[in-house]
Amino acid sequence: MDILLKADIGGQTLSIQTGKVAKQASGSVVVQYGETTVLVTVVSANNERMVDFLPLSVEYQEKIYAAGRIPGNYFRREIGRPSEKETLTARLIDRPIRPLFPKSYRFETQVIATVLSMDQENDPDILAMVGASAALEISDIPFAGPIASVRVARIDGELVANPRLSDIEKCDINIIVAGSKTGVVMVEGGGDIVSEADMLEAIFFGHKALQPLIDMQEELKKAAGRAKREFIPPEKDQTLVQLIESKAVEGLHEAVLVPAKMERYAALRKVKADIFENMGEDYADRKDEVYAIFDDLQKQICRDIILKEGRRIDNRKFDEIRPISCEVGILARPHGSALFTRGETQVMGVLTLGSGPDEQRVETLSGEEFRPFMLHYNFPPFSVGEVKRVGGPSRRDIGHGGLSTRAVEKILPPKEEFDYTIRIVSEVLESNGSSSMGTVCAASLALMDGGVPVKSPVSGIAMGLVKEDDDIAILSDILGDEDHYGDMDFKVAGTSEGITALQMDIKIHELSREIMEKALAQARTGRLHILEQMITTIEQPRDETSPYAPKVMTIQVKPDKIREIIGPGGKIIRSIQSETNTRVEIDDSGLVKIAAFSAEEGDAARKMVEEIIAEPEVGVIYEGKVVKTTDFGAFVQIMPGTDGLVHISQLANKRVAKVTDVVNEGDMVKVKVLEIGRDGKIRLSRKAVLEGDK
Repeated sequence: MDILLKADIGGQTLSIQTGKVAKQASGSVVVQYGETTVLVTVVSANNERMVDFLPLSVEYQEKIYAAGRIPGNYFRREIGRPSEKETLTARLIDRPIRPLFPKSYRFETQVIATVLSMDQENDPDILAMVGASAALEISDIPFAGPIASVRVARIDGELVANPRLSDIEKCDINIIVAGSKTGVVMVEGGGDIVSEADMLEAIFFGHKALQPLIDMQEELKKAAGRAKREFIPPEKDQTLVQLIESKAVEGLHEAVLVPAKMERYAALRKVKADIFENMGEDYADRKDEVYAIFDDLQKQICRDIILKEGRRIDNRKFDEIRPISCEVGILARPHGSALFTRGETQVMGVLTLGSGPDEQRVETLSGEEFRPFMLHYNFPPFSVGEVKRVGGPSRRDIGHGGLSTRAVEKILPPKEEFDYTIRIVSEVLESNGSSSMGTVCAASLALMDGGVPVKSPVSGIAMGLVKEDDDIAILSDILGDEDHYGDMDFKVAGTSEGITALQMDIKIHELSREIMEKALAQARTGRLHILEQMITTIEQPRDETSPYAPKVMTIQVKPDKIREIIGPGGKIIRSIQSETNTRVEIDDSGLVKIAAFSAEEGDAARKMVEEIIAEPEVGVIYEGKVVKTTDFGAFVQIMPGTDGLVHISQLANKRVAKVTDVVNEGDMVKVKVLEIGRDGKIRLSRKAVLEGDK
């Protein structure tokens, strides 16, 4: 049965259709907004996997044909590795739906969102997020939805739902809000240094704006929903639970309060091993079951310490930040470097400056983009004391890098003031709680160490939540275990003036405005404390860039001179670059950019360009090369591409019978410009120079 439902969102019609295509999937919808169309399917296997996690995979794929183009790569097809945009969008889809599956659901489930059409005005990411929930709702898969998503932007002081792509450049708030009927479940985005109050207003504006999408999904489920498959979570052996509790509570309570992470893990492993060994042979083949109960007990003890004992597992106050240390200039050759340590989280930020050709070229549905700022996040296994295969960046790495990029890019100087390509690499050296926010701090320090004139330093903090009924604890600067056993991971980054980026995920079904308001206020206090520690190390950017950083010079030339600088087939510009060891770029407006690794090389290249674009002036003396002799005079090249005639009568201060008696081809002579005709012909005189020397 083909069903099509519509709703007005942000002044445009959003439609969800089901029953027409991809009918063999467990659930399938086509979501359209403007002329942007996304197909979202969901399938869940019938055989249960014996794993201790939800085997959910989410794929978001942008087909270049959606924009009416052929892929620009060598293979002329979408390559296998997802782009950064595809990876980040897949994470956006995954994060709000994952907590809504039943606990202990172990049937492999896959969500695939495919962009079929893109109108260059409406971003398909929001449609994919809405479609994932709608497909799950009408499927037989157990799912505690629906949820919906909108993008919220503030443009000229007005909040707008699902703004057009052409308007987003003008906004100072740009966030994605996912929510249920009664609360917010996820937030992702940033602002151009905006207040907590303004950000909170935008979040709940988004929650109100997405309500028609919730209603539409409920209606769609009534009309086309399949009966949910029966799923009964496995019951725990209560006798075994009580046995483990009687043996483990005291030892676990003591072990989880060990402050140092690796020592705590060692203590927990010992308690777990001792408990299992003392349980006897009757439980020898039930190790996984015993350990699962043990982990649940550990989680509850950690939460009870917070809610009932009013303290944290490392004995901090709820709003207390771990000790912070900062260093800058720790590496000699990179153009800026910093080491940021907060408790047991340590991040090294490394800055490299480049020129225009170093910009990242990215093919998107909107066309080619060139990005002058890159932030790359690396999370090696040794940072958490593990042994794993080292490969390319994971989805998590790309996601953390994306969040850190949003936090930092708002403080960068405009290209007109600082004409460099900027790359920051975050090397996570230790991790126990928000290495992404550590990355923001390390990146800010490295930028200032490298002499980048940032608007203001930026810091970041991760907040946590433990909630049971009316008992609530909001935690500042959470540990890894507090993130694992808590109910919220809320990251906020910004300057002393306001927020530049935030990201919120929760494991409970929704979050109230009151809790979010309190969390934002507590995050601000912690963020400013971290910022104070940072500026005691370096208060403002250094006056100059590193001596090892490239020097960028610019020259504005007349557009009609561009051809002369480039030369036939690029011969001249290549020659300049080769002789001076520089990079020379020129755009259609005549702006010439020279990037050199030393001031001397840059000056040499600039001099060569200036010689090419120079125009002769009457009365000025030039030294030039004789390029041709005739019976009536000699032609002298006084600058590249510019020749003039020295008439035989102007060769010397005496009568000359034959031109070659005075000069020959290849000779270098000094000549004075006597006249430049309307036709561009130049009259030169060697005689005037000789007479002037007397």
